[in-house]
Amino acid sequence: MIDKPFSDLDAWVAYFSEADLPVLRRTVQELERLRADAENVNARVLAGVILHDPLMTLRVLAYIEQNRRQRQTTDITTIERALMMLGIEPFFRAFENLPQIEEQLKTHPKALLGLLRTIGRARRAAHWARDWAIVRHDLDVDEITVAALLHDIAELLMWCFAPTLALKVRDTQMAQRNRRSVTIQEEIYGIPLYQLKVALAKAWHLPELLNTLMDNQNAENPRVRNVKLAVDLARHSADGWSDAALPDDYKGIRELLRIDQPMLIRRLGLDEATTTLLLAVAESAEASADTSRSSEAPPDSATDPGAGTH
Repeated sequence: MIDKPFSDLDAWVAYFSEADLPVLRRTVQELERLRADAENVNARVLAGVILHDPLMTLRVLAYIEQNRRQRQTTDITTIERALMMLGIEPFFRAFENLPQIEEQLKTHPKALLGLLRTIGRARRAAHWARDWAIVRHDLDVDEITVAALLHDIAELLMWCFAPTLALKVRDTQMAQRNRRSVTIQEEIYGIPLYQLKVALAKAWHLPELLNTLMDNQNAENPRVRNVKLAVDLARHSADGWSDAALPDDYKGIRELLRIDQPMLIRRLGLDEATTTLLLAVAESAEASADTSRSSEAPPDSATDPGAGTH
């Protein structure tokens, strides 16, 4: 476990490049269940298990890149394609005796909880990103799904391998909400996490397309914006639906999908009580906007004595 930050970005990258990434206990159990019936397992079912775990997803993509054949010129950007290239039986041989997150963090229960919350956030982002990509008729919704799932992979790695530092970052962010997260990360880790993500993606030779989709600096691209908005919404709603940043998220999503606020809320798949509350808030906001527009409108010609005079 890392208790003190490394001296620079290169040192962090060197450490994580050699680290044996742990996966969720549930992932191990599900893979063992499928292994017992490997002859009848197809790539889609297996991909579903892998995509429930961002760290397992990362392991598979990194493995494919490390073991790609020289004649293979096309990047593998989705888990299902990776499994089809690798084969089901070879996959099970390559991914045996995986380290488990719960075992690695058994002496750090608060960090384990932080990690599980972050994984949950990544799953929500991936779910929303996929749904919106379908609405947009994206060329490959699986690529969007993977990019959203792995967008915050550097944060997940910190929870796994630097739990004390990750808790300090989380606590500082909660106590000093007016400060930028990047500033706090630089203060405690010595580096901003987005730089670590970019550097690790290169170190693991992840497909360039996924790197592009995970890079917020490319947000003028609708596919990247699709991923970014899903990640932002998942982050800002993680502790409830009252975060001050949510209205901007909603606006961006509405513009991307060309839908109104009620339709957006219904597409989020929230529980009935939350959906009802958010719809009521949206209705109230629209009513206020209508009132404001009415008060600012010019006088009606039928009631304005001066209307029509020249």
